[in-house]
Amino acid sequence: MRDSPAPPVTPAQSPLGKTASYIDQYDPALLFPLPRATKRQELGLGNQLPFFGADAWTAFELSWLNLRGKPQLALAHITVPCETPNIIESKSFKLYLNSFNNTRFADAADVLVRLRADLSEAAWRGAASPASVGVRLLGPELFDREPVCELDGLSLDRLDIACERYSPAPDLLRTTQGEPPVNETLVSNLLKSNCLVTGQPDWGSVQIRYSGDAIDQEGLLQYLVSFRNHNEFHEQCVERIFMDIWQRCKPSRLTVYARYTRRGGLDINPFRTSHPQTLPPNTRTARQ
Repeated sequence: MRDSPAPPVTPAQSPLGKTASYIDQYDPALLFPLPRATKRQELGLGNQLPFFGADAWTAFELSWLNLRGKPQLALAHITVPCETPNIIESKSFKLYLNSFNNTRFADAADVLVRLRADLSEAAWRGAASPASVGVRLLGPELFDREPVCELDGLSLDRLDIACERYSPAPDLLRTTQGEPPVNETLVSNLLKSNCLVTGQPDWGSVQIRYSGDAIDQEGLLQYLVSFRNHNEFHEQCVERIFMDIWQRCKPSRLTVYARYTRRGGLDINPFRTSHPQTLPPNTRTARQ
């Protein structure tokens, strides 16, 4: 007799919105992966994704002890490919990083090895051919090389528009007909959504780069504003924006890149593109 399949993991089972113990000794079991498939099914996505990309994380609160007990610290840049079957729930990520605080490691290289192994296992858990996530550590001597840079592009926020819809409204997206195709990069700082579990606000900036029929800019800004009361994780919001524009406006090429303000010492910056290209540098904006 076969065992019954394990029930799907849900956000309600994660540490989000719950009192959590502070564990300051290294514990990779604190990481809580959530399957991407559940939300992707809502968008009509199967195994063959219409986009490439990754989720670029920045960890600002990473510290451990050296072998003599002296605190060490670093910033961490983590790159999680969008092909991973799981996202890593952000509160569990924070709790996991806290578990390094009173743990002794030989050096930063040892910490990097642990981070890469643990995060890769969680993100690729259940995959037929698991791979790795990218991890890069920056010590304090490199902190002054971390730039602050806004997303480039024509600002949609300059438009004086009326906004009345605060739940995703893809019908607001439209193109102008009878005009030559364009190559355009548009940005907005007005992206806001809410955590899927706690309802707490998530603030972001978004860059949309596309080729094809010109997208009506007023409708696009109203569409982005319509996420204001929407409950969904960062990665899911960006994939929803990508798919809505891809299906409604039918560009020949499309890239959607969002940078969200940090929470709990972590920021998440999803990047989705219709065509293979180099990932943008993980450079924070002023609000991050």
